[in-house]
Order: sequence, then structure tokens, then C-alpha cells
Amino acid sequence: MITFIICIGLLILGYAYYSRYIERIEGIDPNRQTPAYKINDGVDYVPMPWWRVLLIQFLNIAGLGPIFGAIAGAMWGPVAFIWIVLGSIFAGAVHDYFSGMLSVRHNGLSITEIIGIYLGNGTKQLMRGFTVILMILVGAVFITGPAKILSGFTTGFAGMTFWVWIVFIYYVLATMLPIDKIIGKVYPLFGFALIFMALGLITALFVKGYHIPELSFSNMKNLHNDADKFPIFPMMFITIACGAISGFHATQSPLMARCLTNEKLGRRVFYGAMISEAIVAMIWAAIGMAFYGGVRELNTVMAENQGNAAYIVNEVSNSLLGKFGGLLALLGVVAAPITSGDTAFRSARLIVADFMKLKQGPIKNRLIISIPLFAVGFFLTQINFDIIWRYFAWSNQTLAMVVLWAVTVYLAGSKKFYLVTLIPAVFMTAVTSTYLLLAPEGFSLPPLISYTGGALVSVGALAVFIAYLANKRKALHDNLTDQSTAKN
Repeated sequence: MITFIICIGLLILGYAYYSRYIERIEGIDPNRQTPAYKINDGVDYVPMPWWRVLLIQFLNIAGLGPIFGAIAGAMWGPVAFIWIVLGSIFAGAVHDYFSGMLSVRHNGLSITEIIGIYLGNGTKQLMRGFTVILMILVGAVFITGPAKILSGFTTGFAGMTFWVWIVFIYYVLATMLPIDKIIGKVYPLFGFALIFMALGLITALFVKGYHIPELSFSNMKNLHNDADKFPIFPMMFITIACGAISGFHATQSPLMARCLTNEKLGRRVFYGAMISEAIVAMIWAAIGMAFYGGVRELNTVMAENQGNAAYIVNEVSNSLLGKFGGLLALLGVVAAPITSGDTAFRSARLIVADFMKLKQGPIKNRLIISIPLFAVGFFLTQINFDIIWRYFAWSNQTLAMVVLWAVTVYLAGSKKFYLVTLIPAVFMTAVTSTYLLLAPEGFSLPPLISYTGGALVSVGALAVFIAYLANKRKALHDNLTDQSTAKN
């Protein structure tokens, strides 16, 4: 319990102090007009109060990731707490803040277009397709996930297919309508449900005397039931994504960048939402380790249920809070993925609209883009959830890595302190490349080759960045030399 409380305290301190440091590096101008006012189209660019923008951002990013991912991550033991705390403060929240603020500075552009500005047109074209596919994967995951939970309530009345259709219809409406019509109105209610869920569950855990494992030298190791197949690095860092760092967030931040009324609110909305999500992940990781009596017991239950975290969510909620409280808690758990899924499709629509340069005011233009996206998304709901989730997890972290490199280039080019994103960028390059080489859904290579390859890719990426800096300094030196020669 002490470890848990300390970790929550560190997350709060991270927001209180490190976020201000990141804000100073970026440098804000409270007097600069934001895209919400500059473009205001009544559909996607709509000024909204900061608290509403914060709640929407929080719910956009807090899908199944900090719940399912944290439960799965708890299978490695208390070491998961370290990744959630350090990952969110120094990587995830920084990633979310800069992706949001760069969008604000570039008239609300989607993250793929921002990547293109700083990493070149070739990377932009690649990431356009990659990110749209990721958004559709997210949408499919967040249709299937909540439908699976809801079907558990309505056994004998309405099955999985029924709820898939209900969630899908809602997604269509939320994607097509102006952002302040559905998303801006219902998200605060969903936000309260999610907050109740988190606070209610952790309070019940304490009151009922459950023991949350402490982090110690003896258990700072891999406690997974299949440790050889699932090493901490890179598997845990891929599994716990949304509670630490998630590329999906970079696709959501521009949505809120289009509604932000002042740059000074960016820290509160983008950095603050990520820290809030990390707290949710901490709660679910703690519950996962404590509810069944320990990490080993959690591994047993997960193995018996084929890794189905929805089963654990259902059992935990009903056991800790009773039927009524459990119902409210589960509604919060359902609300989180639904509110991420609808904005995933919305983000996909806007990414496509940005590179097609198709204005989204006319509903005809929204339909042209949305219909094919929903067709593919619905098809993916027919595929095994676990398969979709695995590919989503790697794609998610890969996008985060690319965004961190783009922000690093931006900071270096602006003569700002770029180490705050360079270090996480190199680390996430190692995570994603090693996972791709090692994982069964990747190349399934032996560990030695995978770890060596991941290290080489990371070093190579760092070398390219150093070469970029050297070329930039040389170009500046040559320019200054030419100017001096011209004066003489």
C-alpha cells in the first residue's frame, strides 16, 4: 500500500512541477489567437470551456488501455508501478503536451501533418496510412471491448452482436455531428462515471483490507507466469501503453487543440489528462495485484480466462462495490473505451480530410470519408479481439516513438532543450524495434538477435539525429560566413 500511495504522490508532483518545466521549454503566448477562434467552423473548430476540453481529452485517451493494459501489466508484478510513474511523467505526458501544443501552433493540424513538417514528406506519407489504420484498429478494439462487457449484463437477452451494433451506431453519430453536439455534452457525465469507478474501487480495496504488494528488491523482477516468453523488456512496455505513453494520444490532442481557447490551458489539458490516466492505470494495476491475493494468483486467473481482462473487471466491480455500485463502476469502464472509440474514428476522418484538403463543414464531405472508415472498422470487429489488441499495442507505441522524434527535431530546430524528448524517443525506439523482432506477431527471432537488433536500431536513429544537428549547425555557419563575406 505504501508503494501505491508514493506512486500516486509522485504522479501528482510530476504534474505540479515537471509539467511547468516542460511548459517553460515550449514557451506559451497567452495573447496568441488559438485555432478555435481563428478558424471556428462550427464542426471541429469550436471554442469550449477548459474543464470541458479537459474531460473530453481525458475520456478520449482513457479507453481500455489504462484498464485492460494495466491489469495485463500487473502480471509482471510491482515493477509495473515504476513504468507507469516514470513513463507517464517523463514520456507520455510530455508526448501528449507537445503533440497538442504543436497542433495549436499549426492551426489544429492532425499529427500526421505535423510529423511531415519536421520529419519530411516521405515520413508524412508513410504515417498518414499508418495512423489511419491505427485509428481504425482503435475503433474496432473499442467497439468489441465495451460490447463484451455489456453483453455480460444481458446474458439471455442481448448478446455480443447486439451491443456491437449499438456501439457502432453511436460511433457513426459522434463522428459525423459537430463536436459540441454529442461529445461536448455527454462526456462530462461519462467523466464523472469514470472518476466514481476509480475512486470507488480503490476506496473499497483499502476498506476491505486487501494487500497491495510493495515494491522491493526481492520482487523487482519478472513475476509473469511465462517469464521466458514475456520478458519485462520490451513486453511490459508495450502492454502498458495508455497508462504510461501512447501514440494514440497524439491523434487525440489535435482534436482538443481545435477547441482550446488559450495556450496557457495546454498544460492543464494535455499534460494533466495524461497524469489523470496514469492514476487510473495505477489503480487498476494495484487492484489486479491485490484482488486475487497476489501477482501469482492474478496470473492464474488470467491464464484460466485466456487473458480476458473484461472478466476481471466484471468480477472486481461486483465484488468490491456490490451490484449497484458495480453497475456504476462498469458503466465507467464501458464509457472510457466508447469515448475513445468514437474520437478514434473522428480523428481518422480529420486525418484523411487534412491530406485530401477536404473541408468538413458540408455533411457530404464527412460522409465521403466516414463511410469507408466505418466499413473497414466494422469488418475488424469480426476478428478475434486478442489479435487486434496485439497489433494495436505495437502500432500504438510505434506512433508514440515517431511523434517523440518529430517533437525532438522541432525543439532542436527552435533551439530549445531537446533532451526532454530525445531520451524517451531513443528508449521507445528500442522498445518498439525489439518487440517487432522478438514477438510472435512480429519476426519471432531469438532474444539475442532481437535485443541486439533493437539496440542497433536505437543507436542508428540517434546517429541520424546527431547528423541532422551537425548539418544544421554547418548550414548556419556557412550562412553566417556568406553574410560576413558579403559585408566585407
